[in-house]
Amino acid sequence: MKKASRGSSVKTKNQRRVMGRSLEDVAMPVAEPLGAMPKRYPSFFEEIKERIARERIQSVLAASAAMVLMYWDIGRQILEKQEAEGWGAKVVDRLSHDLKATFPDMHGFSPRNLKYMRKFAESWPDRSIVQQTVAQIPWGSNLALLDKLQDAETRLWYARKTVEYGWGRNMLAIQIETRRHEREGKAINNFPAALPPLDSDMAEQAFKDPYIFDFLGTADLRREAELERKLVDHIQQFLLELGQGFAFVGRQVHMEVGGSDFYIDLLFYHLKLRCYVVVELKVTKFDPGYVSKLNMYLNIVDDLLRHPDDKPSIGLLLVKEKNQTIVEYSLAGYRKPIGVAEWQREITRSLPEELKSSLPTIEEIEAELEGSAKEKE
Repeated sequence: MKKASRGSSVKTKNQRRVMGRSLEDVAMPVAEPLGAMPKRYPSFFEEIKERIARERIQSVLAASAAMVLMYWDIGRQILEKQEAEGWGAKVVDRLSHDLKATFPDMHGFSPRNLKYMRKFAESWPDRSIVQQTVAQIPWGSNLALLDKLQDAETRLWYARKTVEYGWGRNMLAIQIETRRHEREGKAINNFPAALPPLDSDMAEQAFKDPYIFDFLGTADLRREAELERKLVDHIQQFLLELGQGFAFVGRQVHMEVGGSDFYIDLLFYHLKLRCYVVVELKVTKFDPGYVSKLNMYLNIVDDLLRHPDDKPSIGLLLVKEKNQTIVEYSLAGYRKPIGVAEWQREITRSLPEELKSSLPTIEEIEAELEGSAKEKE
């Protein structure tokens, strides 16, 4: 047997040491392959992952709510001091300087933001409403509410919808600009007669009137096929305008009945209502015959596509113009739930009749301008 030579580097395990520690104590753990795990491991991991994700989200939301409430308290204190002691803007500027010096690692204490806190407290005088609803909205979205809405009731409506639908700041701004509060639930329908009370209420809130298709461009649309194509080309904007819960199923969905071919303009499935939504598009004003055809489509969809767990399919007829009385008479007697609404390229804000008479006409304005020009000569 060969003896090891002097100075040999051969050592036993107990002799191999690094920084005074046996290498047996040092290791680089390597995860076992997924295939070697028990069958229930993937579901176990998903549960843990979802729990951690929920806790992270809850922590972020809780921190955001606490910050918004703190901003309200600061704003209320500033407001009270200014009202009681007549403090001016200089105090706000000084307060900003001192807070930033005291809490250098915190943001949000600029003079501008402190003034927003004061406005925030002034606009929401009831702290309980702030705690229950407004504090659940990110500060940036609260600023959008303050900047864009003066009416307290309307502001609260958008605050509640923001919590319900999870709108971000940009989406909230879009909803305010298109005056969603005036349109939601306004489609003429027969839902109370065709659906159970709870389903009827939910369906009514899911549809609006008018629908605003401001992404269609300025070209005159004379045919339904052209309107349909443009809506599908801009399907993302179209879905945003339809509202939360709509999932696009298809365009020109073919159905053969009694040896004849029929085509649904647009077919959707509503995830919250749990039903198909058949959308028919018209570039003309409402005609009672449109309802009969849409009712037939609903019967066919319920027979061919509806799953036993699905609720009754709903029809939505979009027209360029309608008369409410004619629509109501046309819907009376139908058992299938149908809503009728207009579509527009942009929001039209009509003036009250009493104001119209007090405003000058274009001719009067032109005459006034001509008169002013002559006087200068």
